Amino acid sequence: MTNFAQATSMAAADAPDAPAVRFDDITLTYAQLDGGVARAAGLLRAMGVEPGDRVGMQLPNVPYFPIVYHAILRLGAVAVPMNPLLKAGEVAFHLIDSGARLIVAWPDFADSAQAGSETAGAECLLTVPGDFDRLAEADAVTDVVDRDDDDPAVIIYTSGTTGTPKGATLTHGNLRSGAEIALDLVQSGPGSVALATLPLFHVFGMNSLMNTTLLARGLLTLVPRFDPASVLEVIERDAVTTFAGVPTMYTALLHHPDRERHDVSALELCVSGGSALPVEVLRGFDEAFGATVLEGYGLSETTGMASFNPRDRERKPGSIGVPVAGCEMKVLDGDDAEVAQGERGEIVLRAPFLMQGYWGRQDATAEVMRDGWFHTGDIAIVDADGYFFIVDRKKDLIIRGGYNVYPREIEEVLYAHPDVLEAAVVGVPHDSLGEEVGAAVVLKPGAAATPDDLRAFVKERVAAYKYPRTIWLADTLPKGPTGKILKREIHPPASS
Repeated sequence: MTNFAQATSMAAADAPDAPAVRFDDITLTYAQLDGGVARAAGLLRAMGVEPGDRVGMQLPNVPYFPIVYHAILRLGAVAVPMNPLLKAGEVAFHLIDSGARLIVAWPDFADSAQAGSETAGAECLLTVPGDFDRLAEADAVTDVVDRDDDDPAVIIYTSGTTGTPKGATLTHGNLRSGAEIALDLVQSGPGSVALATLPLFHVFGMNSLMNTTLLARGLLTLVPRFDPASVLEVIERDAVTTFAGVPTMYTALLHHPDRERHDVSALELCVSGGSALPVEVLRGFDEAFGATVLEGYGLSETTGMASFNPRDRERKPGSIGVPVAGCEMKVLDGDDAEVAQGERGEIVLRAPFLMQGYWGRQDATAEVMRDGWFHTGDIAIVDADGYFFIVDRKKDLIIRGGYNVYPREIEEVLYAHPDVLEAAVVGVPHDSLGEEVGAAVVLKPGAAATPDDLRAFVKERVAAYKYPRTIWLADTLPKGPTGKILKREIHPPASS
């Protein structure tokens, strides 16, 4: 298998009648999933999609996601998954930067998708009657376009502290190795049921859930939006065996008042990532749900893979585990020299699931890829048993409830307000989300904007999870000798 899209046709041949995808009361077998992929590929081909073309996807966790995703790959094209919450300007950026000629979008997000595609000069296809009616009329594409392992398959957008989104280019070889390694770690097989409330547009949901469940010939049950009550109902209804989530999800499930009313006995393994899972939550969840929670670590650039607490070794709460098969990890100092055991340094790695590079950004690729090693920007220590523990972030990344928020992007929006002189966006501790987005703002002399005014200004221009809920006005921002704003010295006032 070279083109990863062959996975759907192979699964349909192996287990045509086995359930593949479930959403509410809709269940698709593997044969039906493959048939949907074939029709969607036919529709995309009729619209002119050719090998190498990029196709945007602005879809929530619904059956159309895996169908469109694998249809794009089947044609030898490149999928560009996007957060459905992106606003028009953000959609346009993703389409322009990737050179996408088409975007497939869910009707709930039609306004942003259509406006963004118009700006980008791309076509917009909505999964609604009138647009997707053509799916049933399309010629089924059963052949899978040949691709090499090094050919791009997916572009996942991420950002650094510059605030400029970069497209991590994942190849067909990356997808296959990442999914195969994940499958070996979770040890799922036919009859397994994985719950996907993690967004499939994110590499964690895409690889650790969707692609891995496909290789396992298991059932992927979809929940578009995390709600602890709904998740508990689905775990019971579908006898879910595997759950993957971020720490805030585990906290919400553990403390839900109706938790004990649901039968969750089928749940065997839970995977946590995105940020550190509090030890008390991990142990409490273990006891309450009777399932083992294992923490792991990965990035968009590494197909969501890197390290994991393996099932057959000691689990160390608070650790991201040990490198997975085929992955080499070490910790370096500022001069790229390996540090002594127990000392802090930056995690660097190399692996078969490491991205090809950032799409169209040789400069950014060269910055993180040095001497064959990917520099993650995460600071860690390694213990005597080879377990890694993240202790800090080199980047100014804010992780709000598992979603990445990049301060510079939000600062640029604030600076666009006519009353703003200076702004600094920082993470503010939050009990349930882990971090909330906060902003310290200095107004221009004579300006009268209020925190509410600024909050509304940003909210109109970025996705809902990005805008700062906490904004406070300051006379000045702390600066170092070079004039650089010192974010480590910025904290919200006690009354915020």
